[in-house]
Amino acid sequence: MVKKITTATTITKETSNIVKMPISFEQFSKDPVKGLLFIVLIAIGYLYVDGKMNYQSQIEKHEAKIVLLENKTELLYTALKRSDSALAVTVTKLEILTQMSK
Repeated sequence: MVKKITTATTITKETSNIVKMPISFEQFSKDPVKGLLFIVLIAIGYLYVDGKMNYQSQIEKHEAKIVLLENKTELLYTALKRSDSALAVTVTKLEILTQMSK
């Protein structure tokens, strides 16, 4: 018997030489549960790394936002001190004027 080598077989052999998969198709066909577990393990690893990267970018964005809000809080606190001082001065002047008019 002469084996016919098709184009698909040739391409499959060439790509298998280039990219070495940790599990071959023969092993996968013999025990598909192990193959699926391997694929699931890779997917979970990818999702874990992706989640970490996303979490890290969120932390960096929120750190910048915190700095802006702290600066804004400082400005508002300074403005509150000024208005409180101005109110105290006004109340004192009003008390003096009230006492003088009596």
